[in-house]
Amino acid sequence: MEYPHQPVMVHEVVKNLFTISNGVYVDGTVGSGGHSVIIGEKIDSKGRLICLDRDPRAVRLSTSRLSSLGERGIVIRANYSELDNVLQDSGLKEVDGILLDLGLSSDQLEQSGRGFSFNRDEPLDMRMDPDTELTARHLVNNLLQKDLEKTLKVYGEEKRARSIAKSIVRERREKSIGTSLELANLVRSIIPRSHHPGAKHPATRTFQALRIAVNKELENLKIFLNKVPYMLKSGGRLVILSYHSLEDRLVKQAIGAWEKGCECPPDFPECGCGKSSLFNRLNKKGIKPSKKEINENPRARSAILRAAERI
Repeated sequence: MEYPHQPVMVHEVVKNLFTISNGVYVDGTVGSGGHSVIIGEKIDSKGRLICLDRDPRAVRLSTSRLSSLGERGIVIRANYSELDNVLQDSGLKEVDGILLDLGLSSDQLEQSGRGFSFNRDEPLDMRMDPDTELTARHLVNNLLQKDLEKTLKVYGEEKRARSIAKSIVRERREKSIGTSLELANLVRSIIPRSHHPGAKHPATRTFQALRIAVNKELENLKIFLNKVPYMLKSGGRLVILSYHSLEDRLVKQAIGAWEKGCECPPDFPECGCGKSSLFNRLNKKGIKPSKKEINENPRARSAILRAAERI
């Protein structure tokens, strides 16, 4: 079987994540298993790899790809925000490393048929978990104009949110907007060619906003970040790959707060909150892919890796 998705910054991920060969590691967004294959090669007979994904197609692909691990590897259909429950069900409280790759996989873009890509004519779905109810089509055709504008502005950081929302509402009065290509062409038609953002499709931010809203991506990340300090052993590593500023900002702020610990005002003579540092960041700044990797895999261009070690 071919696995089209090319994982991002594999060397950097493994270098920052892996500490001991007999450890327990979690890939919370396994996709087609690109990162996990490499992690699986590094763990020994006593090591263990737990992989999660909410997309049933991803679970099938990665289960097949990681089958050589035998009992050392397991793939579970679950949202990474539920990792604490997954660990509890597995008889575990803490692990040695957790990886999240928050990007879309090539398989989701090109093979899922769920309208993630603005270059394909597919049903406007965008659900990572097809068993959930909310779809992008529902949002596009039912949100009030003000709410649609807010969604595009907050989740897509789209400067033309108002004009795009107006055009969508005007279009849907005539007929329902049903496919990804219909929406992409509509957005393209209202943004002057001179304002198309470089190599990006003009509908990129609109699609990002709808996907985030449908899948509650920021809410899930916040839930995970609140839980993760209590799921890592001392010396355990957290590695997160983000692909847009909304995600990266949450991760950066969380690591900063964990590292700082004390929340008392700086003029307090001594700490009164009792909070201590939980993590040390492993890199002063986020790591970005090399020019060589971007040339070989253009989808890596917006990735940023942040990593921290549990104290």
